[in-house]
Amino acid sequence: MRLHLLARALTSGVYKENLVKRSRLKKLQNKPWALYALLAVSAFSKPVIAEPAKSEKAASLRVEARNHEHGNGVLRDAAKAVQLYCEASRLGDVEAQYNLGWMYANGRGIPRDDATAAYFFTMAAQQGDALSQRMLRQVGEPGSKPPECLAQADEHDKNGEDIVAKAIPEHRKVMDLVLKLAPEYGVYPRLAMAIIRAESNFNPGALSPKNAQGLMQLIPETAERFNVRKPFDPEQNIRGGLSYLRWLLAYFKGDVSLVAAAYNAGEGAVNRYAGVPPYPETRGYVKRIREIFKLEDHPFDPAITGPSPEFPKILLRRLM
Repeated sequence: MRLHLLARALTSGVYKENLVKRSRLKKLQNKPWALYALLAVSAFSKPVIAEPAKSEKAASLRVEARNHEHGNGVLRDAAKAVQLYCEASRLGDVEAQYNLGWMYANGRGIPRDDATAAYFFTMAAQQGDALSQRMLRQVGEPGSKPPECLAQADEHDKNGEDIVAKAIPEHRKVMDLVLKLAPEYGVYPRLAMAIIRAESNFNPGALSPKNAQGLMQLIPETAERFNVRKPFDPEQNIRGGLSYLRWLLAYFKGDVSLVAAAYNAGEGAVNRYAGVPPYPETRGYVKRIREIFKLEDHPFDPAITGPSPEFPKILLRRLM
C-alpha cells in the first residue's frame, strides 16, 4: 500500500467532526497564508451539498480515477485520472480532492504544481481532512484562480457563449432560441447546443433516413410523447428536445454520458447494457457531445421522473 493511502487509513476517524470544528482555526491561526487559502477556495468554489446521488456519483468517479491513476484493469492514464478526480472533487469527494492534490504535489504522471496541489488540499481541509491540513504545510499557498478543470463549469461554459460568438448567422438564430428556452427546462444551453450540432448541425429542416425530424431530430414517437405537433418548427422542436433531455437527466441522475447515449440509442439500450451501449455510432456520438460539454454531471429535477431501475447496476459496473 502506498504511504499516503496507508496514512489515510491510519488517521481516518481520528478527527471527529466536533474536534475539527474547534481546532481548524486554532491550527491555522499562525499561518496567515493558509487562512487566505481557505478564503480563496471559498470564493471560487461553490459549497458542496452531500446529496446521496452526488455522493454515489462522486464515489464512482473517484474509483474510476484511481483505476486510471494506478492502471488497475485499464491502461494507466494520468490525464484521465486528473479529469475524473476533478469531477469528483467538484461534487465534494474529500478523498478525490486529497488524491488529486497528491498527484500535483508529487508530479505523478503530470507536471508538479504546488499551487494547484494546495488548491485541492484546501478544498479537502475545509471539510476537516487531517492529511490535507498537513500537506498544506508542505506545498504552500494555492493559486488565486481555480484550476482549469474546475473553471470549466463557469456560467460562460454552461451557456455556450463561446460557441455563439463563433457561429455563422443562420446557426446563431437557433442558438439564441436555445439560450432563451433552455433555462425553462433546467437544461444548460451548452448541452442542448451540443446535441443539436450532433443531430442536425443546426438545420431546422433536417430529416434522417429513420424519419428523425428537425433541429433535435425527434422521431415521431418522441415528438408525440412531448406534444410536438410541428417538428420542423424550430421552437416546437427545441422545446420537445429540451423536454426529453430534462426527462433523461432525471432518469439517469444527471450523468451526461448516459444521457447522451440514451438520446442517440434510446434509454432502453442504455438500461440493457447497464451503461453506454457498445455501438460504434453511439460511442462516437457520446464522445462528440463530451468534447463540447465537458462536465460529467448536470443538475436534474428528481420530481420529473424516478431514476432508471438499472442505475445501481451501472454504478456497480463502474466501481468494478
